[in-house]
Amino acid sequence: MADSVGVRQGEDWKRRQIVRMGLVSAALFIAGCQVVPKAPPKPVEAPPEEGPTSGLPTDATRHRIALLVPLSGANAAIGESISNAANMAVLDTGGQRIRMTVYDTAGGSAAAAEKAIAEGNKLILGPLLAEDVRAAAEVSRKNRVPLIAFSNDVSVAGNGTYLLGFTPAQSVSRVVGYARSRGLVKFAGLVPAGVYGQRAQTALTRSVEEAGGTLVSVQTYDRNAGAIMGAITRLNKAGAADAVLIADSSRTAVQAVPILRRGPSVNAKVLGTELWNTEASLASSALAGAWFASVSDGVYNQMATKYRARFGTAPFRLSSLGYDAVLLATKVATNWKVGTPFPLRALDDAGGFAGIDGAFRFNAYGVAERALEVQQVGTSGATVVSPAPKSFAD
Repeated sequence: MADSVGVRQGEDWKRRQIVRMGLVSAALFIAGCQVVPKAPPKPVEAPPEEGPTSGLPTDATRHRIALLVPLSGANAAIGESISNAANMAVLDTGGQRIRMTVYDTAGGSAAAAEKAIAEGNKLILGPLLAEDVRAAAEVSRKNRVPLIAFSNDVSVAGNGTYLLGFTPAQSVSRVVGYARSRGLVKFAGLVPAGVYGQRAQTALTRSVEEAGGTLVSVQTYDRNAGAIMGAITRLNKAGAADAVLIADSSRTAVQAVPILRRGPSVNAKVLGTELWNTEASLASSALAGAWFASVSDGVYNQMATKYRARFGTAPFRLSSLGYDAVLLATKVATNWKVGTPFPLRALDDAGGFAGIDGAFRFNAYGVAERALEVQQVGTSGATVVSPAPKSFAD
């Protein structure tokens, strides 16, 4: 567990003396990396806090919020990256309204949530994985503490649980709508077996219908050698398509496109999902000209530059969720009386919120709706062909 606090300036001599007499200081261990390191960077210590000498410090002027992420185990690197970015947001906003404590979910997210609530936190940010969200949500609902999680599994949303994660449905809808606006009519899809593939297929079916297009075929494949070739063979039997959605990583798309080009859809436009925004293989010539929809990287790249300067390594792309969650909590804290429950009504703002990943707002199901852009893959990366709206009023 680690405390993240804002930098306090101008404390009077008396308070400094009280702090020196033995009050609790917090240690903030922040180390993020693109791959799991053999040895973590040196911890960065947070400034001392006022409060009692047992338990966590209290604060009469700031709201206590918890961040639940994996800080050990298989997903530790991602959790540390999210934690680091969240800590950056606290510091960047001055830390005058919120006081954040980080809890490790590797030992169980339900236990982490129980501890966070017992220690006075009125809002929980995280966890990361859907199964962890489910477990933590049971605890948070029982105690009427809302949870803003980082999962993209919409089945865990609702009843006090909100999702900031990037969902495939919105990405598919955006890229299909753009393709339809460019005159493409007949659509097909390749989707992996599993929850993500099922949701991408549902989104493709609905998006094509809403856009006035025709769905030629959708084929599912297991993630094993030869499965993608079999799916493409079945897809080709349905006839030519103007556009083919490959709802998987860009690495899978790189393997699939050359096979796809041998069939009737030789000239089809390849479409991707938000997963492509996190991968370096977009520079592959096999994907040149393909379109995919995702959040904008403009402001995120600025944050990533600051992150590298501070921690000496690149952040995971999902780190922006931690940063934006803190920005959201800080904004709500403006009209949130300290010591009272978190005002859920503040999350119903139709105008939404602004963050590293652009404009977003929560729908009636507690899932973040995002303003997405469409990018086109080139031989040296991707360029924006349809910018994201700046707000939901645009």
